[in-house]
Amino acid sequence: MPSLLMPKATAVWLIDNTTLTFEQISEFCDLHILEVQAIADGDVGQGILGFDPILNGQLTKDEIDKCTQDPNARLKQSTDVLPSSSDRTKGPKYIPLSRRGDKPNAVAWIVKTHPELKDSQISKLVGTTKSTIEKIRTRTHWNISNITAKHPVLLNLCSQEDLEKEVIKSGGTIQLENSDE
Repeated sequence: MPSLLMPKATAVWLIDNTTLTFEQISEFCDLHILEVQAIADGDVGQGILGFDPILNGQLTKDEIDKCTQDPNARLKQSTDVLPSSSDRTKGPKYIPLSRRGDKPNAVAWIVKTHPELKDSQISKLVGTTKSTIEKIRTRTHWNISNITAKHPVLLNLCSQEDLEKEVIKSGGTIQLENSDE
């Protein structure tokens, strides 16, 4: 069970708005019973605004009513109705500063070896801009004299599987390359 969000503020709200016992509130909020009594007496929690556990989905009104009628019953936190957070989508991977100068070399290799690839596919593979790709295609890049075609997989700018997938998607054929290029 996930931990309670803002337990003291929830305890303040439960004390102010329900007739639950201190033990029930203590167990639900994971606070010591003396701390709950101190909150009720006003010794602790002055200035803490109550946090409604019904509005935020941690409790239901029926659960509170059931426990109000039976002092021995224990509050049960509601199951999360929100969808679980998914992992971050695969975005551009981090390329260290020392390797970023290799991107034009990889683009030159892809343009030379697989001219059927679109600029958007190359941009996704290598992580560069479409304008850089266009400048390398037209040989107007500011550093074109120093750019040599190098395999992007050997430069660790993309994986072989990603490269093959994009080549197949564009209708090209995959050639077995020598690693001395």
